[in-house]
Amino acid sequence: MPYDLLIKNGDVVLSNEVKRLNVGVLNGKIAYLGESLSEQAKQIIDAEGKTIFPGMIDVHVHFDEPGRANWEGFETGSAMLAAGGCTTFFDMPLNGVPSTVTKEAFIDKVAIGEAKSHIDFGLWGGLVPENLDDLADLADAGAIGFKAFLSPSGNPYFHSVDDESLLEGMKRIAKTGSVLALHSESAPLVTFLQKEKEVSGLTGYDDYAESRPVQAETEAVSRALTYAELTGCPLHFVHISTVEAVALIQAAKKRGQDVTLETCPHYLLYSHEDFRRIGVVGKCAPPLRAETERSGLVDLLIRGQIDMLSSDHSPCEWIDKQTDSIFSAWGGISGGQFSLLSAIEIALAHHLPLTKVADWTAKLPAERFRLTSRKGEIREGADADLVIVALDVPEQVTKDKLYQKNKFSLYEGHVFPSSIQTTINRGTVVFSKTDGINGAAAGKWLCPEK
Repeated sequence: MPYDLLIKNGDVVLSNEVKRLNVGVLNGKIAYLGESLSEQAKQIIDAEGKTIFPGMIDVHVHFDEPGRANWEGFETGSAMLAAGGCTTFFDMPLNGVPSTVTKEAFIDKVAIGEAKSHIDFGLWGGLVPENLDDLADLADAGAIGFKAFLSPSGNPYFHSVDDESLLEGMKRIAKTGSVLALHSESAPLVTFLQKEKEVSGLTGYDDYAESRPVQAETEAVSRALTYAELTGCPLHFVHISTVEAVALIQAAKKRGQDVTLETCPHYLLYSHEDFRRIGVVGKCAPPLRAETERSGLVDLLIRGQIDMLSSDHSPCEWIDKQTDSIFSAWGGISGGQFSLLSAIEIALAHHLPLTKVADWTAKLPAERFRLTSRKGEIREGADADLVIVALDVPEQVTKDKLYQKNKFSLYEGHVFPSSIQTTINRGTVVFSKTDGINGAAAGKWLCPEK
């Protein structure tokens, strides 16, 4: 039987080695992975001189639909991710209108994603003080996990959790067998310090960073770990930005707690000095840190102390960045297109095996969020989620190459050492360097495996 797609002569990144292999795809699955070659295929891609990675699973993006598609919607957002080598994403619950905190809102968002997304996706449910009775229904509906904020979210309709609702939410989430993802900054610390700065008229880049210090992250992480140990709730810490927070989480792992963490490429490639140079496009929460923290995080990633990378793509319109005070400007990095390239850049710079890139961006996310029967690695029987990369063809980020809705990014001007040539989701070419996005490509909604 001929394959639907044959990718020949590529260097394939497997779970434990990189090997020159041919990949045969049939009915959206990898049907053959080996050295023999039968050119009976409806479509053939010659990947000579190129490297084939498993499609990235970005566990942390904000697509703001329904209600704020002017910031980013499923169509533009999924196209952007596909152009960056991502084949699966998990959309966060807070910036849609309504937020995804009820079963009804969840089902409505599934329908939007199935109609518009070009690649596969899962949905986070929210944990807010008002929706404790909705958590079990959201888990039953197929939420990939739950997301809560320990500090103000920036969205007045998605409230941060107080200690009581956090504890109760953890107890209920633990009963569902799901995972709680946490934005971990201390609400008392960041609100007190921001107010102190604003009262004094101190609204510069240094002031913003000083209002969200390392201690704000470590206090929140420490408290959450204590509560999770008491309740038995699995935790996933999002966008961790400090060396000390990683140490706290790793110590909890050694004690036997069920906990993972992610960091983001912008914390690995950029520092506070870059924030001062680049300006408001670099505002995020937690903020970009001192160079010692940035280089320390890279070292921890290399040493296997950070589980995975995610983009935390958090877009807005430019008007939301153009404000009189850095404190009122929208805090989010638009960068979902460049996570896999960032991971590859770090691996090449530090002479790491490319299997590490596959671990950070595909294998470990699939394991943590229960998708391993289909996603996470290149093997026979898995979904044909593949990315063909030219490791030695640099890519400079320019505005005209951005696929996101609003065309500005922290990464503008950055030169990556490698470039994405082709992205394939379940055997369908979604993006190619020559043809752009395949508008007919359609993603599927994913639920965690039981």
